Amino acid sequence: MGHSVVECRELEQQDFDFTDLEQELKVDERCRTLLGSFYQHLQADGMDAQNASELAFAADYYLRDYLLDYGRQNVVRPVPGIVRYFAANWFITHTLDPEMAVLGRHLESIRRLYAFLHLQHLISVEELRFLEAETGELDYYAGRIDSFLSIEKDGYVAWEAACARPF
Repeated sequence: MGHSVVECRELEQQDFDFTDLEQELKVDERCRTLLGSFYQHLQADGMDAQNASELAFAADYYLRDYLLDYGRQNVVRPVPGIVRYFAANWFITHTLDPEMAVLGRHLESIRRLYAFLHLQHLISVEELRFLEAETGELDYYAGRIDSFLSIEKDGYVAWEAACARPF
């Protein structure tokens, strides 16, 4: 199936920079707009409303909870390791019962979101490639979940250190 492009208003990378609460609130609103366009894009590409809604919800969690709130990151200036840290550490420690099936759905959403951002000319093809590679490390992430669930005594510090924060 061909890719359709649902245009966002003209957004640029600096539209997602913030240094104070007022700017962060504006960036949060831009992310909501971007997520709405992402949802429309998924449907325009042939996805049914239920699946598009689930993927947009997962993308919202990644963008607004992880990248903005936790990471204080510009959502369209990705750094290597950003998805890997989300999947191999943050998601696991911020989920009551981390499961690979749920994480896999989030990673699918993240992959599709970054492909959409590339279509919008908000990230480069080089960025898209490393982000797609990070979303595909499923065996590594499954191992991280298993090792997390097997932590005993003081093992958390070593477990956490095995996946460094990229920002």
